[in-house]
Amino acid sequence: MSTILQNAHEIIKKSAARLGLSDEDLEHLLAPDLVAHLRLPLSKQNGETVVYDAYRAQHDNSRGPYKGGLRFHPDVTAEEVTGLATLMSIKNSLVDIPMGGGKGGIAVNPKDLTADELESLARQFARKLAPIIGPDRDVPAPDVNTNAQIIDWMLHEYQEHTNTQAPATFTGKSVGKGGSHGREDATGRGGVIVTKTILDTLSRDVSKKPTVAVQGAGNVGIWFAQVAHELGWSVIAISDSSGAVINQNGLDIAAVAKYKSGRGKLADSNFGEVLEGGQILELECDILVLAALENSVTKENMGAIKATVAVEMANGPTTDEAYDYLTHKGIVVIPDVLANAGGVIVSYFEWMQNRLNESWSADDVVQKLQNQITPATEAVWKYSQDNNISLKEAAFDIAIRRLLKS
Repeated sequence: MSTILQNAHEIIKKSAARLGLSDEDLEHLLAPDLVAHLRLPLSKQNGETVVYDAYRAQHDNSRGPYKGGLRFHPDVTAEEVTGLATLMSIKNSLVDIPMGGGKGGIAVNPKDLTADELESLARQFARKLAPIIGPDRDVPAPDVNTNAQIIDWMLHEYQEHTNTQAPATFTGKSVGKGGSHGREDATGRGGVIVTKTILDTLSRDVSKKPTVAVQGAGNVGIWFAQVAHELGWSVIAISDSSGAVINQNGLDIAAVAKYKSGRGKLADSNFGEVLEGGQILELECDILVLAALENSVTKENMGAIKATVAVEMANGPTTDEAYDYLTHKGIVVIPDVLANAGGVIVSYFEWMQNRLNESWSADDVVQKLQNQITPATEAVWKYSQDNNISLKEAAFDIAIRRLLKS
């Protein structure tokens, strides 16, 4: 069993025990509705034919159509996407959007493909998925190594194959193809809204201008930093795979974002003092944003964290052991199923706009995102305090109760 699936099952089992669920309810929560294994033969430009394994897991649709991304990565497996689909059911239920949980992908390194080969593979994937997806059945979106261009290709192929006009079948499209304004920054922005909501409820003193360190300078980390800066927070450090930069007076986030958009390495920059990437976890700061990789905080480095709040913007950046350690140490750890839910919320908004034949402004999307994610955050905090459990435990309890009522 993959780590992701195993961890998802363990957390759900613990929640089921706290909630006193029956064996039948637990089995319903653990078992996916469908896991499709597809084979995609691709004729490459060098003359060889390579067959790629592809998957789509549909976990639970009791609240609405399955919803979740498609990733193109060599490590994609049936178990991985099943675990991720399970967590999507939890996330969508937690933030109270009428969608179920899905996830899929192709076991491929897209860097090994030409642009034409990538398009051909994506289009073939759409054709093979066509019988099991659709606006009312399953709504895929971008994920690791996929983007609006790939989704645009897949939507076009799906519509050609099914002879329909159904833009709501996919989300994460380019705006000109029915995508939503505000999608690019949704995950990072949602993380800031969640974090601010938690800060506003903390009894301990946190500066009105909290200091922020961001591990991970991809889309999510950069947007978290930019939105935090807009609020007047001081982003003092940020890291990428090459290293970290720190400036105690606050980084020029607009300049960092521009530099990263040109694929610059932070270790080669002059934004501040350059550190080894892992050192960002050890900095004195109010907010530590974990927006890099799974299992970034482990038994080996958890004791070095000094932040007041840690925000799980990546999926599973903290091992269960580290999460428990940090929580018992008094550090508030905002779990990924809540912290990074802004992306799927705005994906749902895109689906809604397509269904209603509307296009909402960026300001409308931001306001609707805040209206959706703030009460979910307040509910998790209250449940955690009332039951003396961690925010992650509270999030899963709330989501599972809601799932079982559907």
